[in-house]
Amino acid sequence: MSENKFAEMSNEQLQKSEKVAKASTYTLVVMLVLLFALSMYLNFKKGFTPLTVIPICLLPIVILNLGNIKKMQDELKSRNL
Repeated sequence: MSENKFAEMSNEQLQKSEKVAKASTYTLVVMLVLLFALSMYLNFKKGFTPLTVIPICLLPIVILNLGNIKKMQDELKSRNL
């Protein structure tokens, strides 16, 4: 989503999108931390597994989502909500 897309949304849509984005991003972060811990455990027990790479590969999604949340919050702040 671009910043213009956020400006075109209604207040209710923007608030709902922010809430959904926050919930999904924080859930993804928790799952990635658990997956990383599990992969490190398996790494020490059985050696390298492809599971070790997955949390690292999914990290950019978290970074992009956090950027979008920040843009949504800025738009909400500019609307005094």
